[in-house]
Amino acid sequence: MISYDIFDFLGNVGVLLVLVTYLALQMEKLSARSVTYSVANIVGAILIMLSLYFKFNLSAFVMEFAWFLISAYGLFKAWGRPSIKT
Repeated sequence: MISYDIFDFLGNVGVLLVLVTYLALQMEKLSARSVTYSVANIVGAILIMLSLYFKFNLSAFVMEFAWFLISAYGLFKAWGRPSIKT
């Protein structure tokens, strides 16, 4: 039997957020240099890592932690630049 709890739901929301953000980037609706892009990726990675806390998978956790760090780097760079259209 497959169980689906609130942490699975939050992880799926995180996945959806990361994918929609990436789609928006590819459709040129978001700039990779925008605060919105980085924040959405950070929130998505955090939600996925939260779900992994309850059903741990090392490979997935390493991927999401790297995604979080890279997005945080992008966010700090974006804060240091003049405003860019999101």
